[in-house]
Amino acid sequence: MELIKTLTIIMMTSFSINAQQKSISKLISENPKFDELIDVDAKVEILADGFTWAEGPVWDKERACLLFSDVPENTIYKFKAGEGLSVFLNPSGYTGKHPYSLEPGSNGLIINNDGELVACEHGDRRVTRMPMNGGGGKFPVSDNWEGKRFNSPNDLVQAANGTYYFTDPPYGLPNREKATTREIDLFGVYKVDVSGKTELAIANLSRPNGVALSPDEKTLYVAQSDPEKAYILSYEIKQDGSLGKENLLYDATPMVKAGYKGLPDGLKTDKNGNIFTTGPGGILVLSPKGELLGRIEIDAATANCAWGDDGSVLYITADMYLGKIQTKTIGKGF
Repeated sequence: MELIKTLTIIMMTSFSINAQQKSISKLISENPKFDELIDVDAKVEILADGFTWAEGPVWDKERACLLFSDVPENTIYKFKAGEGLSVFLNPSGYTGKHPYSLEPGSNGLIINNDGELVACEHGDRRVTRMPMNGGGGKFPVSDNWEGKRFNSPNDLVQAANGTYYFTDPPYGLPNREKATTREIDLFGVYKVDVSGKTELAIANLSRPNGVALSPDEKTLYVAQSDPEKAYILSYEIKQDGSLGKENLLYDATPMVKAGYKGLPDGLKTDKNGNIFTTGPGGILVLSPKGELLGRIEIDAATANCAWGDDGSVLYITADMYLGKIQTKTIGKGF
């Protein structure tokens, strides 16, 4: 424990120095509506750096802090204004025998409707919930489909009615899609209802990754991190929670081919249904109809984002960086 405290103090000192020196972003406006969402002079402020691959940010309203994963390091960090960075949970997503894979830790995180931390765990191949009030350890949300272990749950979202949706690509497996320990021969999107029943919701994607809900929760958005099919997809959510037909909302494949860093990954919506999605070239801002309004261009492969503070601040995890940018909109859930 003393070693962890020492390392944390060293990292906090390093991060605070770096945060004052680095600027890795600029704004690219494609539509006047973009300027209504982000001020033309806004910049991404680097809060901390030095991570192996930062992911899965979530704002904890009750404690006024940000939690996020460093997937390769099997760690969840906490960042709080005035306190800086600290280790929140280690191990975060793999409790087995080492070594396991290049990405064994937790990935996507949310605070669920009951105030618990819910995590997609790559190495332990499950989705878990953990009380934040000190009331014990983790409980499974879902750890199998039809008796078969998942590949490596990646990102998730929960609707107001309690239904979860999560993605299951191969990124956390040893040798990824070639892993001999794979038990499911597809990379699915799954639905978990309030009774705990897990159902396959989408079966035809090659690399499902980030998920988000529209403000009215009638649409599920899924990002696909396939360089040949770098898509943002939308699906109607039916009354029973099942999904309707697939709609290609935005095709970022040409941007990948043009050499922009990154792939569609994590995404969030604002109160008006605009979509802030990581992708080639940073954060792409799309209208609800899939029109590219502009980009927060970031000089690093950008993994995920989350609304925080009063809902107007967008926190960003991009490769080794944790950053934030002030917006003129408010995120879903605030």
